[in-house]
Amino acid sequence: MTKFLIRLTRIGLAVVLAWCLYAASSIYSFAQQDETRPADVAIVLGAAAWRDRPSPVLRERINHAIALFQDGVVDAIIFTGGYGRNDLLSESETAREYALQAGLPLEALYIEANSTNTQQNLSEAQRLMQALGLQSALIVSDPMHMMRAMALADDLGIEAYSSPTTTSRYASIPTQLWFLLRETAYYSGYLLGY
Repeated sequence: MTKFLIRLTRIGLAVVLAWCLYAASSIYSFAQQDETRPADVAIVLGAAAWRDRPSPVLRERINHAIALFQDGVVDAIIFTGGYGRNDLLSESETAREYALQAGLPLEALYIEANSTNTQQNLSEAQRLMQALGLQSALIVSDPMHMMRAMALADDLGIEAYSSPTTTSRYASIPTQLWFLLRETAYYSGYLLGY
Protein backbone atom coordinates (compact mmCIF):
# COMPACT_ATOMS: atom_id res chain seq x y z
CA MET A 1 0.00 0.00 0.00
CA THR A 2 2.83 2.41 0.86
CA LYS A 3 4.59 1.80 -2.48
CA PHE A 4 1.31 2.42 -4.27
CA LEU A 5 0.82 5.77 -2.49
CA ILE A 6 4.39 6.83 -3.23
CA ARG A 7 3.97 5.92 -6.90
CA LEU A 8 0.61 7.71 -7.06
CA THR A 9 2.14 10.81 -5.46
CA ARG A 10 5.01 10.78 -7.96
CA ILE A 11 2.61 10.44 -10.88
CA GLY A 12 0.48 13.27 -9.52
CA LEU A 13 3.51 15.53 -9.11
CA ALA A 14 4.71 14.67 -12.62
CA VAL A 15 1.29 15.57 -14.06
CA VAL A 16 1.24 18.88 -12.18
CA LEU A 17 4.79 19.69 -13.31
CA ALA A 18 3.96 18.80 -16.93
CA TRP A 19 0.87 21.02 -16.80
CA CYS A 20 2.86 23.92 -15.34
CA LEU A 21 5.52 23.62 -18.03
CA TYR A 22 2.87 23.46 -20.76
CA ALA A 23 0.95 26.44 -19.37
CA ALA A 24 4.11 28.50 -18.87
CA SER A 25 5.31 27.82 -22.42
CA SER A 26 1.86 28.70 -23.80
CA ILE A 27 1.80 31.97 -21.84
CA TYR A 28 5.32 32.83 -23.00
CA SER A 29 4.47 32.04 -26.62
CA PHE A 30 1.25 34.08 -26.48
CA ALA A 31 3.22 36.98 -25.00
CA GLN A 32 5.11 37.27 -28.30
CA GLN A 33 1.90 37.95 -30.26
CA ASP A 34 0.76 41.47 -31.05
CA GLU A 35 -2.64 41.83 -32.72
CA THR A 36 -2.65 45.65 -32.70
CA ARG A 37 -5.05 46.97 -35.35
CA PRO A 38 -7.55 49.82 -35.59
CA ALA A 39 -10.21 49.49 -32.89
CA ASP A 40 -12.77 51.69 -31.18
CA VAL A 41 -11.02 51.76 -27.83
CA ALA A 42 -7.96 50.66 -25.89
CA ILE A 43 -8.70 49.02 -22.54
CA VAL A 44 -5.79 49.57 -20.17
CA LEU A 45 -5.79 46.91 -17.47
CA GLY A 46 -5.13 48.22 -13.99
CA ALA A 47 -1.87 48.03 -12.09
CA ALA A 48 -0.72 49.66 -8.89
CA ALA A 49 -0.87 53.39 -8.37
CA TRP A 50 1.39 54.91 -5.75
CA ARG A 51 -0.84 57.38 -3.95
CA ASP A 52 -1.42 59.74 -6.92
CA ARG A 53 1.24 58.49 -9.34
CA PRO A 54 1.24 55.45 -11.62
CA SER A 55 3.64 52.68 -10.69
CA PRO A 56 6.26 51.92 -13.36
CA VAL A 57 4.13 48.99 -14.58
CA LEU A 58 0.99 51.13 -14.91
CA ARG A 59 2.99 53.96 -16.49
CA GLU A 60 4.21 51.66 -19.30
CA ARG A 61 0.64 50.53 -19.99
CA ILE A 62 -0.58 54.13 -20.08
CA ASN A 63 2.27 55.18 -22.39
CA HIS A 64 1.39 52.34 -24.76
CA ALA A 65 -2.27 53.42 -24.87
CA ILE A 66 -1.27 57.05 -25.39
CA ALA A 67 0.82 56.00 -28.40
CA LEU A 68 -2.11 54.00 -29.81
CA PHE A 69 -4.36 57.05 -29.48
CA GLN A 70 -1.81 59.48 -30.92
CA ASP A 71 -1.18 57.15 -33.86
CA GLY A 72 -4.92 57.04 -34.61
CA VAL A 73 -5.21 53.31 -33.90
CA VAL A 74 -7.95 53.90 -31.29
CA ASP A 75 -10.42 56.74 -30.79
CA ALA A 76 -10.74 56.40 -27.02
CA ILE A 77 -9.14 54.82 -23.97
CA ILE A 78 -10.78 53.09 -21.01
CA PHE A 79 -8.58 53.02 -17.92
CA THR A 80 -9.49 50.35 -15.38
CA GLY A 81 -8.69 49.81 -11.73
CA GLY A 82 -9.99 50.75 -8.33
CA TYR A 83 -8.38 51.94 -5.13
CA GLY A 84 -5.38 50.36 -3.47
CA ARG A 85 -4.34 50.87 0.10
CA ASN A 86 -3.32 54.49 0.82
CA ASP A 87 -4.13 55.63 -2.73
CA LEU A 88 -5.38 59.18 -3.12
CA LEU A 89 -6.80 58.31 -6.53
CA SER A 90 -7.93 55.03 -8.05
CA GLU A 91 -5.64 53.32 -10.54
CA SER A 92 -7.90 54.49 -13.36
CA GLU A 93 -8.07 58.09 -12.12
CA THR A 94 -4.29 58.15 -11.79
CA ALA A 95 -3.97 56.83 -15.34
CA ARG A 96 -6.40 59.41 -16.71
CA GLU A 97 -4.52 62.25 -14.98
CA TYR A 98 -1.26 61.00 -16.48
CA ALA A 99 -2.82 60.86 -19.96
CA LEU A 100 -4.27 64.36 -19.56
CA GLN A 101 -0.83 65.68 -18.62
CA ALA A 102 0.47 64.05 -21.81
CA GLY A 103 -2.01 66.17 -23.79
CA LEU A 104 -4.82 63.71 -24.51
CA PRO A 105 -8.34 65.18 -24.59
CA LEU A 106 -10.61 64.48 -21.63
CA GLU A 107 -13.50 63.50 -23.92
CA ALA A 108 -11.49 60.51 -25.21
CA LEU A 109 -10.65 59.16 -21.75
CA TYR A 110 -12.98 56.97 -19.71
CA ILE A 111 -12.49 55.33 -16.34
CA GLU A 112 -14.01 52.71 -14.10
CA ALA A 113 -12.85 52.78 -10.49
CA ASN A 114 -14.58 49.70 -9.06
CA SER A 115 -12.43 46.76 -10.19
CA THR A 116 -9.68 45.05 -8.25
CA ASN A 117 -8.63 42.23 -10.61
CA THR A 118 -8.32 41.45 -14.31
CA GLN A 119 -11.75 39.85 -14.65
CA GLN A 120 -13.41 42.85 -13.01
CA ASN A 121 -11.30 45.27 -15.11
CA LEU A 122 -12.68 43.71 -18.27
CA SER A 123 -16.24 43.30 -17.01
CA GLU A 124 -16.41 46.98 -16.01
CA ALA A 125 -14.80 48.03 -19.29
CA GLN A 126 -17.37 45.97 -21.19
CA ARG A 127 -20.18 47.86 -19.44
CA LEU A 128 -18.61 51.16 -20.46
CA MET A 129 -18.18 49.94 -24.03
CA GLN A 130 -21.85 48.98 -24.23
CA ALA A 131 -22.96 52.32 -22.78
CA LEU A 132 -20.77 54.19 -25.27
CA GLY A 133 -21.68 52.02 -28.26
CA LEU A 134 -18.11 50.81 -28.76
CA GLN A 135 -17.64 47.49 -30.54
CA SER A 136 -13.95 46.59 -30.67
CA ALA A 137 -11.09 46.91 -28.22
CA LEU A 138 -7.36 46.55 -27.94
CA ILE A 139 -6.40 45.06 -24.58
CA VAL A 140 -3.30 46.79 -23.19
CA SER A 141 -1.20 45.08 -20.55
CA ASP A 142 2.17 43.45 -20.05
CA PRO A 143 3.01 40.68 -22.54
CA MET A 144 2.90 37.83 -20.00
CA HIS A 145 -0.56 38.99 -18.85
CA MET A 146 -2.10 38.85 -22.33
CA MET A 147 -3.10 35.18 -22.59
CA ARG A 148 -5.28 35.24 -19.48
CA ALA A 149 -6.61 38.72 -20.25
CA MET A 150 -7.63 37.69 -23.76
CA ALA A 151 -9.30 34.51 -22.48
CA LEU A 152 -11.30 36.57 -19.99
CA ALA A 153 -12.25 39.11 -22.67
CA ASP A 154 -13.42 36.26 -24.89
CA ASP A 155 -15.52 34.85 -22.03
CA LEU A 156 -17.22 38.25 -21.73
CA GLY A 157 -17.90 38.43 -25.47
CA ILE A 158 -15.65 41.43 -26.06
CA GLU A 159 -14.32 41.77 -29.61
CA ALA A 160 -10.76 42.16 -28.40
CA TYR A 161 -7.24 42.06 -29.79
CA SER A 162 -4.01 41.89 -27.81
CA SER A 163 -1.77 44.93 -27.78
CA PRO A 164 0.96 44.18 -25.26
CA THR A 165 3.26 46.89 -24.04
CA THR A 166 6.54 47.00 -25.89
CA THR A 167 8.40 48.32 -22.86
CA SER A 168 7.54 46.19 -19.86
CA ARG A 169 8.93 47.00 -16.43
CA TYR A 170 9.39 43.25 -16.12
CA ALA A 171 12.56 43.37 -18.20
CA SER A 172 15.13 41.40 -16.20
CA ILE A 173 15.20 37.61 -16.26
CA PRO A 174 14.22 37.29 -12.56
CA THR A 175 11.24 39.65 -12.89
CA GLN A 176 10.09 38.00 -16.12
CA LEU A 177 10.36 34.58 -14.49
CA TRP A 178 8.40 35.78 -11.45
CA PHE A 179 5.67 37.25 -13.69
CA LEU A 180 5.54 34.05 -15.77
CA LEU A 181 5.21 31.86 -12.66
CA ARG A 182 2.51 34.14 -11.26
CA GLU A 183 0.58 34.13 -14.53
CA THR A 184 0.91 30.33 -14.76
CA ALA A 185 -0.74 30.05 -11.33
CA TYR A 186 -3.44 32.62 -12.20
CA TYR A 187 -4.15 31.02 -15.58
CA SER A 188 -4.41 27.58 -13.97
CA GLY A 189 -6.82 29.03 -11.42
CA TYR A 190 -8.83 30.64 -14.20
CA LEU A 191 -9.16 27.29 -16.00
CA LEU A 192 -10.25 25.64 -12.76
CA GLY A 193 -12.91 28.28 -12.24
CA TYR A 194 -11.29 30.31 -9.46
